[in-house]
Amino acid sequence: MARRSDWYDYERFPAYVPAAQRRANAQASIIQLKKKGLAVEPVRIEGKLIASTFWGKAWCNHLESLSDFENRLGRGRSYVRSGAVVHLALAAGRIDAKVQGSELYEVEINVTKLAAPRWAKIVAQCTGSIDSLVELLRGKLSDSVMRAVTNAETGLFPGASAIKLTCSCPDAAGLCKHLAAVLYGVGARLDARPELLFTLRGVDASELVHSGATASLSQANDKGAGARHTLAMDALSDVFGIELESAPPARPSSPSAPAAPAKQKRKQSSGAERERPSRRAAPKASKAAVATRGRASKRSAQGALAEPKPKPKPKPKPKRRRPSQA
Repeated sequence: MARRSDWYDYERFPAYVPAAQRRANAQASIIQLKKKGLAVEPVRIEGKLIASTFWGKAWCNHLESLSDFENRLGRGRSYVRSGAVVHLALAAGRIDAKVQGSELYEVEINVTKLAAPRWAKIVAQCTGSIDSLVELLRGKLSDSVMRAVTNAETGLFPGASAIKLTCSCPDAAGLCKHLAAVLYGVGARLDARPELLFTLRGVDASELVHSGATASLSQANDKGAGARHTLAMDALSDVFGIELESAPPARPSSPSAPAAPAKQKRKQSSGAERERPSRRAAPKASKAAVATRGRASKRSAQGALAEPKPKPKPKPKPKRRRPSQA
């Protein structure tokens, strides 16, 4: 009679590998993948719980609530705890992983992106209830928001029909232990990076926060419309500890002709400058000519100073009268 292990070999099922050996093989596979240049992101479980935060627990609880998966998830928990998921990467609508079993298996999970009407309904239900993106990612949410995002039918998590599973192992089951380990590994990954859930579903988490901020702002504008209050001058003086002078009454503006545009003034001034005759600078005289002119002016000045005064005219001599002859 053939042994059970021989029967598994005959049906192309590999023999069972103990957890300790599988863990050692996983470490060796990680080293080999790093040598090939792959940025390996293994799933490491510390403690008894696979997930410990709000988003991680919510993901795992959602998986266990799906009747299509409940019978095959048990083996996946033991695999992920033993470190068999040597690589796990989440992108928009896709999960790629590598799981160490009897050999290294390739796992691909396609997740349908969240429909726009369904996402819009979630945003509407969360409007005004989420203060910041940090609170959203930490899971500090009100009961109403928690119900909106975790609802199995209308929430963020995908249903069984939205998940397409593929594994390179020979198991013909729709959900093998390698796929189950990867699904639990997603819950562990959401503990550290909860924003990946929104990336996986193809939505923007900040829209939940922006919707709340927009609603608060619109409510404040509605309340303040037509009833804007101005702080009194006395209150300002009390706040700042200074005396404020009251503003003088505004003088009525007298109708005056509109000022001409600055560009036109510039154009007019530039035109006036163009109409002015250009004054050419006289050529500079040479140094010799300047010196000659200087000497001539000096001589003329000296001549004017040395010019003699006019002599007074001599007085006419009186005529002598001749004696008359008697």
